[in-house]
This record gives sequence, C-alpha cells and structure tokens, in this order.
Amino acid sequence: MWQVFYFMKGRVYMSNYNPYDNVLATIENAAKILGYDQSEYEQIKHPERALKVAVTVKMDDGSIKVFDGYRVQHSTLRGPAKGGIRYHPGVNQDEVSALAAWMTFKCAVVGIPYGGGKGGVTVDPTKLSKGELQRLTRNYTTMIASFIGPEIDIPAPDVGTSAEVMGWLVDSYSTLKGHFVPGVVTGKPIIMGGSVGRAEATGRGVTITTKNALRELDRELKGASVAVQGMGNVGGISAKLIDLEGAKVVAVSDVSTGVYNSNGLNIPEILDFLAGGKNLLKDYKGAVEFIDNKRLLALEVDVLVPAAMENMINKENAADIKAKLIVEGANGPVTVEADAILEQKGIIVVPDILANSGGVVVSYFEWVQNLQSYYWTEEVVNGRLEEAMDAAFKSVWEITNENKVSMRTGAYLIAIKKLVDVLKQRGTV
Repeated sequence: MWQVFYFMKGRVYMSNYNPYDNVLATIENAAKILGYDQSEYEQIKHPERALKVAVTVKMDDGSIKVFDGYRVQHSTLRGPAKGGIRYHPGVNQDEVSALAAWMTFKCAVVGIPYGGGKGGVTVDPTKLSKGELQRLTRNYTTMIASFIGPEIDIPAPDVGTSAEVMGWLVDSYSTLKGHFVPGVVTGKPIIMGGSVGRAEATGRGVTITTKNALRELDRELKGASVAVQGMGNVGGISAKLIDLEGAKVVAVSDVSTGVYNSNGLNIPEILDFLAGGKNLLKDYKGAVEFIDNKRLLALEVDVLVPAAMENMINKENAADIKAKLIVEGANGPVTVEADAILEQKGIIVVPDILANSGGVVVSYFEWVQNLQSYYWTEEVVNGRLEEAMDAAFKSVWEITNENKVSMRTGAYLIAIKKLVDVLKQRGTV
C-alpha cells in the first residue's frame, strides 16, 4: 500500500491507496448481481501463489544493491498465468496482486485460455546502466525460474521493461533449462520468436475498442476529438492509430508534461521526437500549449484515453472529467470511487480488462506460434486480433445493456461467471 504522497516523473501516488481493494470491490459487486453465494466465488478473491524475492545486483561501481522482486499468480483455473513484468519505484505486493487479478479477468473477457499473473521489481530503471539492468533481469529470472514456464506462468513486458529485457529473460531461463525455450515469455524480439504485430497490439486494441464504442453511440472515430494521457507504448501507439483513423488528437502527455492544440496535434512529428526515449515532451518545439495532467484529464473531448498508471482518475478529480467516453488504456486508471462519480455524470467507461486486452491476445498468438514453431504474417495477426476484440466488445456491450449496469460491471459479469463455471466443473465449489 502507498502510505505517503510523492511525486515521481509527473505521477502522484496517493496515500493509503490499495489497488487490490478496487479488485475486491468489483468482484463483490459482480458476484452479487450474478446471485452467487460467497462460497462460490471466494477463491477468486485470493491470489493462488505469491513469491517475493531479494534481487542482488553488482553495480557498475562495484557496490552491491538489493531490490525487492515479486511474481504473483492470481489464477490458473483457465490456463497458465499470464502477465507482464514491471520495473518501477512504486512496485509493491498489493499493486502486483491487483495487476495479476486484472489479467485473470481480462483473459476471461476476451476468451483466451490463460489465467492471470504479474511480476515486478521495485526499481527506477532509468537510474541503472544497461549492464546493471541486464544483471538485474538475469538475477531476477534466476530467482523466479521455478515459478514460471510455458505451461505455468508466462511473463511479458510492462512499464519499465521492453522486448530487449524479455530477450535477456529468455536467454537466462533457457540457460538454466539447457535448451532454448522461447515460449517462456511473450513480447520478446521477433528474431527470438516474438510475434509481428505484438508491439502495437495493446494500442491497436484500444483503437478498435474506441471505434466499436463510438459506433454504438452513433458516432465515428473520424473527426472525434481525443486526449491521450501517457505516451509510452500503449498511449503512443493508441495516439498514432487513432490519428490515422482521422480523429483529432488534441492533447497528449508523458512523464514530463502535456501538450495541447485545439486544432489537433501533429502526432507523427511528436512520435518521431519521442522515438528512442531520448526526448521528453517538455522539450518539444511544435505549435502547442503546455498543460499539466490535471488539465488534460478535464478537457472537453469526445474521447479520453488514460494510458499512464493506476489511480489517475480518482475521487479527487472525477467530477472535473468532461469527456463523453473514457477508454482505459492503462490498467486500473479509474478508481471505484471515481467510477461511481463518472456513472452519475453519464460518462461511459470502457474498462481496462476489455479495452487494453489487445496485448494479451497477441501474446497468446505469440505463445501459440512458439509452441507450434510456425509463424504468421502481420496481416493474419492483426486480423485475428480485430476478430477477438470485436467479439469481446459485443459480448460486454450486450450484457451491459441487458443488466443495465456499467461496462466495467458487464465485463466482470462475463469474467466471473466463466471462472465460477470452471470451479463448478472441476468440483471445487
């Protein structure tokens, strides 16, 4: 649990906020609507396994530092655990547990045979050299190696990690096993068995979902005004693809600042400027007005895509939101309290476990390709991704309207029913 206020690279972490409380509240709400006794869903409220490790790293100056590392498997009821590895100063047990649970529900909603897992190391990767980062990754892999594997738990990149980091993990794990095991992670370099289309998959899924939601509201993405919070992999790709659809992206932000132009930003130019991670938006020289995240979130736009971190829209700022539609690019960007405020305002929120599931869908495709040693074209990958996202959106939209609930609750109705059905078939409840 975060117990102090602190400001880190443009993000504010709030005192006494436990993201796992969000998970529990949402499970309870959906289970009540489904009419389940507590005994039928109690197991889903608890992670199956949790591992905490001390990751020792020899730094470039010869000193030794020890970093806290975690890997949590929330559920393997429907298949191997699946979820990213995060390198960030805010990583802790509660955050990793919440992210693992969200992965369980995400995989169930989008209909792929995975459970949920997540990992992380409490570290600021920008403060480490490349050599230190590689040693951290290899030592972390050694510490969790017995906990992961293609049939057990399959990591992937997340905040602060990358395809390169996944390549180091594959190499370390394969060395321990004595043979090449590409299926131990997804999101790795293509030359090591990664899938084409994986790097853009989450942002592409956000774009597909935004189009589907607007269509149900008798709107088109073309011409719509959009603000994107966060210009990492998810936010950056979302902004790129939404711009290509003809929308007017009026504001984006990164860890340093936000930029705004009511007539629309030059997204290709901004992405070129940010490419490689060497520049920040605060140094961008285009025709923009610099704004903070508070103002970005409160812009009067058709679509808001929060694609930064958890808890960005909360009880403190939810009343200021003016967007007609929120599509969650990040995991857990809207708190339970904020959800209630947004619902009262009539703002539709497409939940993370639907909106940003494109990454895990294509991760599943990558894993399947690794197991078969047969690789698909990018056209095939993108086509199958769109089919999966369209089907998931349709099912969530229908159950939402049938039960007259929010889209988040509708998504959880689908996910929890699938999990409880598996428990019943196994004879566990």
